Amino acid sequence: MKAFVFLATLVLATPALAATPVTLKADAVDADGVVTLGDIFNGTGAAGATPVASRTGASVMLSAAAVRGAAARAGLDWANAEGLRQIVVRGGVAATGPANIAARGNVDVLTWARSISAGEMVQPQDLVWGKAAMAPADAPNDPDAVVGMAARRALRAGAPVASRDVAAPMVIKANEIVTLTYDNQGVSLALQANALSGGAIGETINVQNVTSKKTVTAVVTGPGQAAVGPGADELKLARSSRYALR
Repeated sequence: MKAFVFLATLVLATPALAATPVTLKADAVDADGVVTLGDIFNGTGAAGATPVASRTGASVMLSAAAVRGAAARAGLDWANAEGLRQIVVRGGVAATGPANIAARGNVDVLTWARSISAGEMVQPQDLVWGKAAMAPADAPNDPDAVVGMAARRALRAGAPVASRDVAAPMVIKANEIVTLTYDNQGVSLALQANALSGGAIGETINVQNVTSKKTVTAVVTGPGQAAVGPGADELKLARSSRYALR
């Protein structure tokens, strides 16, 4: 009983340690692949050296709730008044001006709803809106800008979407036998050719006539299809104009 009274008296006599309030950095950056509280928050003091996560890619997306819990355990208080669900930490050196980052603060960004393999085509259900402290400089504002495109590399679920992550899907592969067509003022010709390189619709590739072995430049018009002549030139011009407007 005396021991209980002593412990109770000790607890009541010890002042509660107040958590140190911190604010989220507009540009969360780590330079060595180890994300710390100091990389994410301002005003962390000695607790800034506390590791939170590791980064193996160009950036890492962290759960805001998990980060807040790690901060609390280190004696820091982040209110998260913006209601962020995710925090993006990129690798490199913190930017000193707005030119390096398209958007900062509490922003809506498209994120990958699942992990996607390189070369896989993006479907509408693969995209979901989320909150982040920053958005990639080439973050698309419309899901239609990436739906139907192919992943350039493996993409991680939860990561912010960047236009550089995707490209038009390849519909012709190198060394594939394709149908080469020519259409002009009612004159239509078709022959078999060997594609010397792969390409997406609207891209220019070299093809070799299977019979004559002559090599010509053609425009990809669809899976296993390429064209030469005025119609092909119009398709190439339309593709160039479309990308210039993006």
